[in-house]
Amino acid sequence: MMLLLLPWRGKSSSAMLAAVALALLLHAASLPAVGAGLARRHRRDVATPSGSGLAGCDVFSGGWVLDDGPAAASYTGFNCPVIDAEFNCQMYGRPDSEYLRYKWKPAGCELPRFDGADFLMRMKGKTVMFVGDSLGRNQWESLICLLHAAAPQSPAQLVSGDPLYTYKFLEYELTVSFHRAPYLVDIDEVQGKRVLMLDDVSGNSESWRGADVLSFNSGHWWTHTGALQGWDYMGESGRYFQDMDRMVAFQHGLAAWASWVDANVDPAKTRVFFQSMSPTHYRYSALLCSAADLIPVLFYCTRDTPYNASMCSGTSKEWANPVSKNCYGETAPVTGLNSTAAGQASGQDQVIQAVLRGMKSPVRLLDISALSALRKDAHPSVYSGDFSPAQRANPGASVDCSHWCLPGLPDTWNQLFYTLLFYK
Repeated sequence: MMLLLLPWRGKSSSAMLAAVALALLLHAASLPAVGAGLARRHRRDVATPSGSGLAGCDVFSGGWVLDDGPAAASYTGFNCPVIDAEFNCQMYGRPDSEYLRYKWKPAGCELPRFDGADFLMRMKGKTVMFVGDSLGRNQWESLICLLHAAAPQSPAQLVSGDPLYTYKFLEYELTVSFHRAPYLVDIDEVQGKRVLMLDDVSGNSESWRGADVLSFNSGHWWTHTGALQGWDYMGESGRYFQDMDRMVAFQHGLAAWASWVDANVDPAKTRVFFQSMSPTHYRYSALLCSAADLIPVLFYCTRDTPYNASMCSGTSKEWANPVSKNCYGETAPVTGLNSTAAGQASGQDQVIQAVLRGMKSPVRLLDISALSALRKDAHPSVYSGDFSPAQRANPGASVDCSHWCLPGLPDTWNQLFYTLLFYK
């Protein structure tokens, strides 16, 4: 285990260290916060923001509006201590900032703004833990950045020991952790082979005990094949399988997670959330893009590694008039849409919703799929520290249209998280 005091960057290299040293000399840039396009959800989650005067509001149904006000992003890629290189679009040369000026506006109310000082005080002495894959990490880093911006001089500490990363706001005794467990269920080694245990979370769940807030995500890694697949066999009830229908496997794995939550989480002490699937914006084949031409296709190429052009090919049907074969060069949300209609949920989201409906414990769905599907402009594309200069110069071959820039869209996820946590 490694103990790091601030500042910290997720990945190290001589170039990265030099960039960080330069970044620490810079003042936070003032970047206005922003929106366009509408989304209606297949489900409704009601919250009642303080002072709204409304009986209830579906915070996931609405649109992105351009914010012309004086408000600025509360942090930048140069002054937040935890942004991984792959999410740090500003540090790696993204030239535009309009994507930061879009604001999510629910159709029936105004969202409470994210108040970092309020969050720190309300959660004093508590633990918030994100569990899942790199999209969960995207949100974890966003939350730390938002809180750090509210108390930039407050002492903090990062304990980094894969798979558990823990950031502590020492003055507030608040711990914000990320547990990397992309399948949620355990992976055991059996005779030198990695076995994905569809009915067992006993190993991973030891890290989840005692948290006051747990936010889970999973689904992306379940469709990986070949070199991207994180296991050799699947195991369940003492039997081993070379493979099975991936959505069936995901349902079995998520059922094991749900059973653990129902048996071990006291709703009076711990709040539980589940993040819906985060969409990608790649150029898919006609087969994969067979949904209606004028809505974003919520198909998940689902990987935590940079996109390679050989993965997907064909004509894009995700949005009209694309700038390129993928998200590269996109600077505004999808416009002209009025819904991601019922029936458009991904296979993973259908599994998630079905499992949550069958649980005894109350689990809130952070339903970010439809609103995020409109944000073709918010990905790192080539502006990622995971790419070499040569790769960044060739957007047709290497882009990241899966993760999200920080600052950026995950800050809105955390505004919604904040709303559900404190203004339900």
